[in-house]
Amino acid sequence: MSTGLLSSLCASIFPPSFLLILFITAAMVFFLITKQAAPRSPIPSLPRLPVLGSLPWLGGGLPPHLLFSQLARRYGPVFSVYLGRHHTVVVNDHRHARDVLMHRGRDFAGRPSMVTTDLLTRGGKDIAFSDYSPLWKCHRRLVHDSFSLFGEGGGRLQDIVLAAVDGLCVELCSRGGGGFDPSPAVTRAVTNVICTLVFSATYRHGDAELQEVIGYNDGIVETITRGGLVDVYPWMKVFPNRYLRKLKACVDVRDRLLSRKLEEHKASLSDADPRDLLDALLKGQMKSGRGHKSLGSTGEGITDDHILMTAAEAFGAGVETTSTTLLWILAYLLHHPEIQERVQAELDEQVGGERPVGVSDRGRLPYLDCVINEGLRIRPVSPVLIPHVAVSDSSIGGCAVRRGTRVLVNMWSIHHDPRHWDKPDLFSPDRFLDDHGERVIPAYFLPFGAGPRVCVGESLARMELFLFVASLLQRISFKLPAGEPPPNLQGRVGVVLQPLPYQVAVSPRAGWGDRMKCEGTH
Repeated sequence: MSTGLLSSLCASIFPPSFLLILFITAAMVFFLITKQAAPRSPIPSLPRLPVLGSLPWLGGGLPPHLLFSQLARRYGPVFSVYLGRHHTVVVNDHRHARDVLMHRGRDFAGRPSMVTTDLLTRGGKDIAFSDYSPLWKCHRRLVHDSFSLFGEGGGRLQDIVLAAVDGLCVELCSRGGGGFDPSPAVTRAVTNVICTLVFSATYRHGDAELQEVIGYNDGIVETITRGGLVDVYPWMKVFPNRYLRKLKACVDVRDRLLSRKLEEHKASLSDADPRDLLDALLKGQMKSGRGHKSLGSTGEGITDDHILMTAAEAFGAGVETTSTTLLWILAYLLHHPEIQERVQAELDEQVGGERPVGVSDRGRLPYLDCVINEGLRIRPVSPVLIPHVAVSDSSIGGCAVRRGTRVLVNMWSIHHDPRHWDKPDLFSPDRFLDDHGERVIPAYFLPFGAGPRVCVGESLARMELFLFVASLLQRISFKLPAGEPPPNLQGRVGVVLQPLPYQVAVSPRAGWGDRMKCEGTH
């Protein structure tokens, strides 16, 4: 039927006044519907092609955090890209990041299912990569309660860390005054902390099982991002992929070792206080009802896989992040020896050299705390946070975001925003002190994320960083070896942003040299 004939027919049936009212009513309904459904201001988007998405516009060789920062200058602080078929919103400023992480944190608390992370976590049986669900909330509470055994104010973690610091100081000073790469020794010390925390094993330098743990951890860190193209195009996993093959091999080694530790703990579990994290998780599993559905979950309850993947995550998150942050701080102290001297003067005045530093000293060492915060700011371990997923229709800064959209928070851009950080590329711990010398934590400082997906081990990580940095600088002075250039501060991107290898020379501070020699003989 032609539009002219249709108009004539309508005019013969309905009077003009009725048609006018009908038209106005329909226009108002259409306006209200479209106003409600459409975003107040659409999110700018990069171009895209079928299958490839926006990938052709994401080249140039820059790592993601720098590329996104560059694109934000053109498209604004919030823009979207298509990674393959996945619509992904990138957030580059703290106001919109707080929207995603906190104000609408539950709306964006989901995680995507990806080939590499599913392999790493047995299909999302961990905390960091698991999707948002009642079971995940139950699992997170169990992990949080288990970690609280070692949390702030407790002596157990302090004893574990200080024992590792003793061994690290002895190893560093045994190298004499010549230059060496501190990374292996620092990584061993931090790995020992996690081994003791998770399954009560303490290793000496060169122990075969310790080398096994370090080996599989290094292999996972090295391969998980390089094999990551299958996360954009999952169908590619049918093709040979040497990085994915190596990742599987490292995960197999990890799971065999941790499964053995778990079985040993089951056999020796008692009614006494938990010896370590595995004990605490097993007791929590029994208390919640092993294998039973929990808290409205339609699936399984807390299983052995959940416990194993929690232990695995303690290594994946706890070793790489802490050791990398320590190495970044040390690299910056080599660039700024005056900052090292100021920290040591504060330690000498507030703690002295007669006893080790303890957690209770933290309140008396504001400048040292600011040095740690500045290390976390200037070189965030995760420059781009783990992807979030919208679990319901929501919005970011007034812009509509549909359910299923992935969201990337560019922490690098937030921590280097010149609108909030004066000279953001300068290592300046004083930015965390007010005019009265008191510590301040700006709202745009989010090193561990925020909201429902905030890092569950934040308090443990902060305590560990404090004890390591304070103890090392109390006992040892670090300097550049003669003729060596200062560390390269660009870093390399993998699972975390790591410093490139550099050389350091050490010397024990007054009163600590003979003491560390004695420790080294035991």
